[in-house]
Amino acid sequence: MTRPSPPPLTYLPLGVHPRRRLPQLFTGLALYGASLSLLVRASLGVNPWSVLTEGLECRTSLSFGTVSALLGLLVLLLWIPLKQRPTFGTFANIVVLACSSDLGLALVPAHLGLAARVGLLVGGVLLNGLSVAVYVGARFGPGPRDGLMTGASRVTGRSLRLVRTVVEIAVLAAGGLLGGTVGVGTVLYALTVGPITQFFLPWCVYRSGGRGVGLVAPAGDVVPAGDVAPEASSVVGWGRGFGPVRERTGPAPASARSAHSACSARSARQAPQE
Repeated sequence: MTRPSPPPLTYLPLGVHPRRRLPQLFTGLALYGASLSLLVRASLGVNPWSVLTEGLECRTSLSFGTVSALLGLLVLLLWIPLKQRPTFGTFANIVVLACSSDLGLALVPAHLGLAARVGLLVGGVLLNGLSVAVYVGARFGPGPRDGLMTGASRVTGRSLRLVRTVVEIAVLAAGGLLGGTVGVGTVLYALTVGPITQFFLPWCVYRSGGRGVGLVAPAGDVVPAGDVAPEASSVVGWGRGFGPVRERTGPAPASARSAHSACSARSARQAPQE
């Protein structure tokens, strides 16, 4: 049984079916912010970036959401030397996460019993994995933190896994020193949120039916679609594991078509005769 190719996760412009994709983007981001509030109220450990946000919140009079937004803007400045370009989804990520996480913290009481906190932790991790699949599946581009890591991977030539590991360990250490919550929830999040997101992605990814986008091949490359949109610019999106790839929204160049034809002809000559 062949393994299915990963769903298309490359960036799509704002004008491509916005009435279908915008509600999905905002829903996913709102659920993500809500999941962060559940993890914070569980007080059993949060993800690395939330550890840093909590640590900074402890040192200021600002709310969790406000610190998250300011941190997102600060991270966005690091995109400049990486020559990353923000998209609508990048700014939506900053604003919606800040508002929804503060709203969730206002609604969920603090200082609950251990059983309730364990329930919040498990529910928060599950909701977080689902929410990532929902907002990433809308294909509006990465948020500030993911864009930092994909950009650094592209510029340095290092694997996304290595870059993400180094960045998140540094963020986790800084947040822990500032007073953020590190615990069993941090470990649970690190081990499970990826598989949860991967499980939900096939049901959440917006698929264009082959119009105007490339499909992400199993190797993480982008195969140009035959029926393309008028735009001909290339944009950075995600490949396997949310790695940086480039998507062609115009016709394939003649050299690529010639190479494909030559490859097909060579394969035909090498095929065994019946």
